[in-house]
Amino acid sequence: MTREIKTINLGGVNCYLVKAGDGYILIDTGFSSKRAYLEKELESAGVMPGNLTLIILTHGDSDHADNSAYLHEKYGAKITMHLDDSGMVENGDMSWNRKSKPDKISITFRIFTMIFSGLNKPGNFNTFKPDFYIGDGQSLSEYGFCAEVLHLPGHSKGSIGILAAGGELFCGDLFYNFAGFKFIDDLADFNASINKLKNLKIKTVYPGHGKPFPMRSSK
Repeated sequence: MTREIKTINLGGVNCYLVKAGDGYILIDTGFSSKRAYLEKELESAGVMPGNLTLIILTHGDSDHADNSAYLHEKYGAKITMHLDDSGMVENGDMSWNRKSKPDKISITFRIFTMIFSGLNKPGNFNTFKPDFYIGDGQSLSEYGFCAEVLHLPGHSKGSIGILAAGGELFCGDLFYNFAGFKFIDDLADFNASINKLKNLKIKTVYPGHGKPFPMRSSK
């Protein structure tokens, strides 16, 4: 059964609000420069203090994690992510646990990074420590979300995907739906992550950037 999913586009960066039991789960939180719009979208969907139970970060980059500490304080939601990206959000260092030179990076990605780094100046990231960490194969059923965590490194060491029972894959930056948009920290990890998905029942991919698309389009 397809779950109720609200895509919140924060200027090219997606957050996904998922109805889970009597509450909600937010996958990624976007840049703080788009915070007012994010709050408006959350409130219009019925989110209020107490019913946003969990914030899941697909990885530690600031365009996906910048509002996490604020939302944790406002709504009381717990924050979770993979341990291998923890230093990014705890130190405000997006290069943490990454190669000094990524294996692949596109010009489009460089331009995107330059634009948003101008809006979100270094040092403005609100650092935090996640409430707990999640790993490969972990179930999210205790939060009312029939879904499994997939460790999908490549973009970063701690990148994860969330595969829901209905075949919805929230993949962070493993896949993009922006032309020419690519950042691969470790190509061997990336290829292993792609191979990991081949035998899974995935219907729709919900990427961190660009519109959702059928899995067949990613092959």
